[in-house]
Amino acid sequence: MARRLFAAFLATACLTLPAAAQAQTPAPGPNPQAEAQALDLLKHGIAFKTVEGPANQTFDYATYLKSELVAGGFAEEDVTVTKLGDTAYLVARYRGTGKAKGGAKPLYLSGHMDVVAANPKDWERDPFTPVIENGYIFGRGATDMKYDLSTMIATLIQLKREGFKPGRDILLLASGDEETDMKTTAALAEQYHDGELLLNIDGGGGAMGEDGKPLGFGIDGAEKTYADFELTYTNAGGHSSAPRPVNAIYQLSAALTKIGDYKFPGQVNEITRASLAASAEGAPPEIAEAIRRFLADQTDPQALSVLRAAPGFVGQIGTTCVATMVDAGHARNALPQRATANVNCRIFPGTPVKDVQATLAQVVGDPEMKIVEVDTGSIASPASPLRPDLMALVTKAIHARYPGIPVVPSMASGASDSMHFRARGVPSYGVSPIFMKGSDSFSHGLNERTPLSEISPSIVYYKTLLTTLAK
Repeated sequence: MARRLFAAFLATACLTLPAAAQAQTPAPGPNPQAEAQALDLLKHGIAFKTVEGPANQTFDYATYLKSELVAGGFAEEDVTVTKLGDTAYLVARYRGTGKAKGGAKPLYLSGHMDVVAANPKDWERDPFTPVIENGYIFGRGATDMKYDLSTMIATLIQLKREGFKPGRDILLLASGDEETDMKTTAALAEQYHDGELLLNIDGGGGAMGEDGKPLGFGIDGAEKTYADFELTYTNAGGHSSAPRPVNAIYQLSAALTKIGDYKFPGQVNEITRASLAASAEGAPPEIAEAIRRFLADQTDPQALSVLRAAPGFVGQIGTTCVATMVDAGHARNALPQRATANVNCRIFPGTPVKDVQATLAQVVGDPEMKIVEVDTGSIASPASPLRPDLMALVTKAIHARYPGIPVVPSMASGASDSMHFRARGVPSYGVSPIFMKGSDSFSHGLNERTPLSEISPSIVYYKTLLTTLAK
C-alpha cells in the first residue's frame, strides 16, 4: 500500500554505493506552467489530512482537485466526487473522439488520495505542512502518493490547455482509502471495468543509486495478495500460583516458531523471471549466481537460502508469512485464558488465500489452534499479461531521460488499487516515473520526502504515455 520502487535494483544499489548527496533545486523544464501547477497542487494536497477516521479530509481534498480540474478545462459534469463512509473517491473523464486506433475502450489512470497516519510529535517538521528544503518537499503524502497524483492532474490540465483530443476516453480514478480497507477502490472497479488497460501511478518506478546514477526502471505487472490470519488458543485459565500443563501463551509460541521456521516453495512467473534476470546483471556475484540458479530450478536450496536472506529478493521468489502482532493474557497473576497472534502473508499471484491458510494450519499441526482470515479488503488478482506495446512505450519514455538503462516488468510485494481492477479483468500496470534513492524512501515513515527534480520529467513522461496510448 505504497508507491513502490523497483525493489530488486534498489536492494542491489543499497549494497554497493556511498552516502546520498542533497537534492538540488531543479531548473524550469519544458512545461513550466504545468510544473508550477503540479507543485502548487502538491503543496495544497499535503495540507489536507486525508487519514482514516472522523477528521478525514479526503472529501475536501477531492473537492479541491475537482475545482482545479474544472478550472483547467474539464466540464463540471465530467468530474465527480462521491462520499463513501468517512472518505470519498474522484472520477475525472477526459472525453475522447471515439476514433482510437484498434478500438475506443477507455484508458484508466489509478491513484489514491489518502495517506497513512502521522503523529506530528514524532516528525522533525509538521507532517501536514508542506516544507521545501534543499530541493526536497517534505510532508505526509510527499511520496505516497500526492506527488504522482499532482503531476498527473497537472499533465491532464496541460493537455487540455494544448488542445489534445484523445481517440478514447481517459478516466482518472482516484480512490480514498487505498491505505486501509479499499472500499472506494472496490466501488470504482465495480463501476469501471471495461477499460483496455489501467495505468497505476502508485506503482513501479525507478531506482537511483546513492551516487545519483539511475540503475533501472520497473513496470509493476503483478502484485502479491495481502492476507492477515489470526491464530488463537483459548484455555480455562486459573491462578498463576498453580501452573497447568497446557498454557495458551506457550501453545501460541510453539505455533509461531513452527511458522517462522517454515519456508513456502519458490515460485516464478513471466514477470518475476524477467525482473530477476535483469537484476542479476548488476547484482553482487553471490546474489547473481543465486538468481541464475533459482531461475533454472526453483527448488535449489542454496539459491533459496541466499535470496531469502536478501531483503530486496525474499518477496520476489514466493509466498511469505510472518508474525506481526501478539496479544495474550488478562492479568499478571492469572494463567492466560486467551492468546492470539496476527500472521501477515504476501501471497504469490495464482496461489489461493485458502491454500495458504490450510498450509499454516498444517505446519502448526495442532487441532486446538483456531485460524481465521482477517477481512482486510484485499483480494487475489492474476498477473497482467506483458504488453509489448506498453513495454516499448515506457522504455522509449524512460530512455528519453536515461538512455540505455534496464526497463523490465516487476512484481510488487505489497498491495495496491490494481488488484481490484485485475480481478475484474482489466490489465493493470504500475508506471510511476519517479526515480529515487533508497536513502530518500520514507513512504509511511517519518519525514517523508521526494526531490522536486522529479516534477518536470514526470510531466514529460505522462504526456508521452497519454498522447500515445489514447490517440
